[in-house]
Amino acid sequence: MRRLGKNVGGYRGEGIDIQSVLQKIDRAIAGKNWVRDGDFPGLRRPTPSPRNRLYLSTGIHGDEPAGPLAMLQLLEEDRWPGDAALWICPCLNPTGFPLNQRENAQGIDQNRDYRHLSSAEVRAHVAWLERQPPFDLVLCLHEDWESQGFYLYELNPDSRPSLAEKIIQAVAKVCPIDLSPMIEGREARNGIIRPQITLADRPQWPEAFYLSMHKTRLSYTLEAPSDFPLPTRVAALVSAARAALDSP
Repeated sequence: MRRLGKNVGGYRGEGIDIQSVLQKIDRAIAGKNWVRDGDFPGLRRPTPSPRNRLYLSTGIHGDEPAGPLAMLQLLEEDRWPGDAALWICPCLNPTGFPLNQRENAQGIDQNRDYRHLSSAEVRAHVAWLERQPPFDLVLCLHEDWESQGFYLYELNPDSRPSLAEKIIQAVAKVCPIDLSPMIEGREARNGIIRPQITLADRPQWPEAFYLSMHKTRLSYTLEAPSDFPLPTRVAALVSAARAALDSP
């Protein structure tokens, strides 16, 4: 499978009607024990005495359409671990998608705003997160318009059993893996980046940094390659999420 060659200087692929996708998500969760808290568009699915608390988010960049579509597919399939409580944010940047741009309508990259909280969307998200318990596993679904294939970031400061290799093996069945030794300026191996960072020293925080500091000790940022067909990118993110969620 080859890259399409559309992305020159940024994402040049197709967009999505995010409101239509969110309406389909509403239909997919109807009658399935999902709960909303106030006005923030986050979902909870509680379970008595859960073995794990799982959090998934996507749609923080408006030029990454595969994430909300993957979340829609996961919600439609409704194949979640039966003993897990779930928290899902299906679209963190609804104003960016109509513009097919990374930033929100005010030009703020929300995924660099989780330390200073300058955007209304991130403030609302953090306020919602503060009401939730710690998570055992976090999955943030993204795309990368420059990538040669799928890759992921693992934040695992306590060296817990890693899911990274299992995720890569699952995705390789549906999408090429970026095997570059350097990705986004960081050392990578077989599509896996395990950054050595001191979060407190970083001036800008993506969502994953905030979650690692306050809500979880194991998170994966999943990056589908935006210069491949959209169905391939959706399949990559769904396969990655399934591999992680189905792990014992």
